[in-house]
Amino acid sequence: MLASGEIIPDLAAPDQTGRSRGLRELLGERGGIVYFYPKDNTPGCTLEANDFQSLSGAFAQAGYTVIGISRDSVKSHAGFCAKHGLGFTLLSDGEGALCEAFGVWQEKTMCGKTSMGIVRTTFVVDAAGAVRRVYPNVKTKGHAAQVLADLGG
Repeated sequence: MLASGEIIPDLAAPDQTGRSRGLRELLGERGGIVYFYPKDNTPGCTLEANDFQSLSGAFAQAGYTVIGISRDSVKSHAGFCAKHGLGFTLLSDGEGALCEAFGVWQEKTMCGKTSMGIVRTTFVVDAAGAVRRVYPNVKTKGHAAQVLADLGG
């Protein structure tokens, strides 16, 4: 998993509109909140997305953009954004290149079954693309507010 001080990869992926976007081009004046989540329209992922959306103005005021990434399709992301009024960028990492580069594609065990999947993780990245903080194994409730508070917002 990428650690504090490491530079994020400048990979591109399609956003919810299908437009290819370079990850670094999406960073705000001070940087970005890059969060990886397992699946659109599931309870935890919806809660997390709605919390980031409700605080997106405060993140923008602090100079940070919010960028969500999962392996869901562009069509799934478009529907997720429309259904929940999400105004920030969601990147479709269908091939898993971003997940692999950030180190969030890992073996997981649920109900005694082992499989590969996205470990819910948030990275605070500065405007130069350096990781400033990593939140591994995120619990969704209150997470977005905690990230904002840690930024001094």
